[in-house]
Amino acid sequence: MNELITFGVLCFTTFFTIINPLGVMPIFMTMTKDLDKQDRNLTAKKAILTSFITLVIFAFSGQVLFNFFGISVNSFRVVGGIIFFLMGMDMLQARLGTVKVKQEEIKTYVSDISITPLAIPMITGPGAITNAIVMMEDAQDVEFKLVLLGAILAVFAITLIILLSASKIIKILGQTGNNVLMRLMGLIVMVIAIEFFLSGFKPIFQDIIAG
Repeated sequence: MNELITFGVLCFTTFFTIINPLGVMPIFMTMTKDLDKQDRNLTAKKAILTSFITLVIFAFSGQVLFNFFGISVNSFRVVGGIIFFLMGMDMLQARLGTVKVKQEEIKTYVSDISITPLAIPMITGPGAITNAIVMMEDAQDVEFKLVLLGAILAVFAITLIILLSASKIIKILGQTGNNVLMRLMGLIVMVIAIEFFLSGFKPIFQDIIAG
């Protein structure tokens, strides 16, 4: 039971910090500024549903992709660690990730921004997909897989609540509060990145030495 709880906390923490709903929130408000409240809420719900389905598909098909391309889990951990570290660096400096919509392109996406770029790649980006695949690989039995899915569902539920309450939260936090939270999450992501990198690099290095 303790292992399940520990695994669940790890899953929730990593997904929450990587998806970073408080970081997505101001971008969501910018992209939906021309929509009324009803359309904005519909956009948020559609984006969350799309993100959840996409992440679950990658989580369960990750091993198939590994086998098809001949990729080892440890190699993916190393790459994932690098991705997380770079994301953490951006967040630590209170910047959003590099894959973002340009201001002049917002109007183009208004018709269906819930799919692209809001759901993919803003909410379910490379970091979240990498984390889902690696975590699913670590979940050896059904109970752990259910805990992982539960953690993902909980994170997306919280993200939906935050997006639906975005206008109120931004007024309460202010720009300074939002930046402080983003820096804190960035620090956590960087720590996770080091753990991912070392857990993948160690067995690879041992194989090299043994060979």
